[in-house]
Amino acid sequence: MGRRLEAWLPQIVVSPIFALSFFFVYCFIGWTIYISFTKSRMLPVYELAGLLQYERLWATPRWYVALENLFVFGGLFIVGCLVIGLVLAILLDQRIRAEGVLRTIYLYPMALSFIVTGTAWKWILNPGLGIERVAHGLGFENFKFDWLINPDMAIYTIVIAGIWQSSGYVMALFLAGLRSVDDEIIKAAAIDGAGPLRTYAGIVLPMLGPVFLSAIIILTHLAVKSFDLVIALTGGGPGYATDLPATFMYAYAFQRSELGMAAASAVMMLATIMAIMVPYLYSELRGGNR
Repeated sequence: MGRRLEAWLPQIVVSPIFALSFFFVYCFIGWTIYISFTKSRMLPVYELAGLLQYERLWATPRWYVALENLFVFGGLFIVGCLVIGLVLAILLDQRIRAEGVLRTIYLYPMALSFIVTGTAWKWILNPGLGIERVAHGLGFENFKFDWLINPDMAIYTIVIAGIWQSSGYVMALFLAGLRSVDDEIIKAAAIDGAGPLRTYAGIVLPMLGPVFLSAIIILTHLAVKSFDLVIALTGGGPGYATDLPATFMYAYAFQRSELGMAAASAVMMLATIMAIMVPYLYSELRGGNR
C-alpha cells in the first residue's frame, strides 16, 4: 500500500493544479467560443444564433482600426526587436568587458510588467513632462514631440515602448544561439579569408534559423495579446486610434455591454495565435520524431 501511494503521489499532488488550470483556462475558452455564437449582449444568452456576432464584428469600423493597428504594431515590433536583439547579441558575443553588467541592463526591462513600462513611457513621451519639455529646457523652443496625443502617430509610441521592453529578451535568445555555434567553424572561415560580416551573414546566422523562428513566435504572441501596455500608455486613444484586438475586446465586453461581439473578437485572436502555433508545434514534433 505504501509503495502504491508513493507511486501515485506525484499525480495526486499535481492533479488539483491540473484540474484548476483545465477549468479556468480551457473550459473558459470553450465557453467564450460558445458565447460568440449566441445573441449575448449585456448578459450571456445561451440560445445559438449562428454567425450573427461575427457578421456584426466584421461590419464594425473600429474592428478594422484595431486590425490595422495590430499589423502596424506587430510588424514594427517584431522587426525592431529582432534587429536590435541580434545586433546586441553579436556585440556581446565578442567577449567584451563588463558583459554581465551590460547583459543585465539589456534584460532588465523584460523583468518589468507592461503596466510599468507603459506608465514610464507615458511620462517620457508626455509633451508637458518628458522629451519635449527637456528639449525646451535646453533651448530648443521649436522642438515638438507630440506623438502621444497625435492620432496618426500614437500607435508608434506603443511600438517604441514594446521594443524597449522585449528586445533584451530577444538578445538573450540570440546570444544563447551564438554561444552554441562551434568556434572551429568561425576559425575556419577566418582562415579562408572571410571577414566578420561575411562570417555572420553567410555562416553563423543561417545556423540560427530555429532561434529566429522561436523569437518570431514569441514576439507574435506578445503582439497579438498586447493589452496592458496599450491601456497604461494610451488607453486606446486618442479616441480609439491605438485600439488593438485585445483592447477592442475589453471595451466591448465591459464598457459597451456587447459580450457576444467581444467573445467573437476573442475567438478571432485565438484563431490567429493557433494559425501560428499549430504549424510550429507540428514541425517541432515531426522533427523530434525523426
